[in-house]
Amino acid sequence: MKATPASTPILVVLGGLPGVGKSTIAHALLERWPAVYLRIDSIEQALRDARVLVAGQVGAAGYMAAYALARDQLLRGMSVLADCVNPLPVTREAWRAVARGAQALVVEVEVICSDAEEHQRRVETRSVELPGLEAPTWQAVLQRDYARWDEDHIVVDTARSSASEAAQKILTALSERRAGAPEGP
Repeated sequence: MKATPASTPILVVLGGLPGVGKSTIAHALLERWPAVYLRIDSIEQALRDARVLVAGQVGAAGYMAAYALARDQLLRGMSVLADCVNPLPVTREAWRAVARGAQALVVEVEVICSDAEEHQRRVETRSVELPGLEAPTWQAVLQRDYARWDEDHIVVDTARSSASEAAQKILTALSERRAGAPEGP
């Protein structure tokens, strides 16, 4: 049976520095778009809690687990929303490879906060809902290895739009991407 664009799963990857509003946007998006939600912070904290990883030494483990989980869900026809910093070209390409391998569509979203003072305020005042998770300091955010995005992607600026507006922008992009998708095998 041929897959139709309407039945092709989509992988949405929200990336951006800590404190820009990725998880807030993810929650707003999930209220309108049913998808499996994979949050790297949750995966990495579970690995720390299991004493498999030590805080600060998580390396690629959380991302590798998320790639595998995303692939499993996409292959089952479920759309996936990944919430992660996604800081480097290698992590971004890995998400695209997951989508290709599962014959899924991919929409990459970079979440930014163009107002540095607001971003700093968010980082310094945010509450962490994951037990045991230590939020990064503003200095740690500034020192984070985060490469410029050169690939085609959507940019959402949380200094200029609400989480609801950002979610709507992403939903519009999903509809456009799905409409432009060729029929599957």
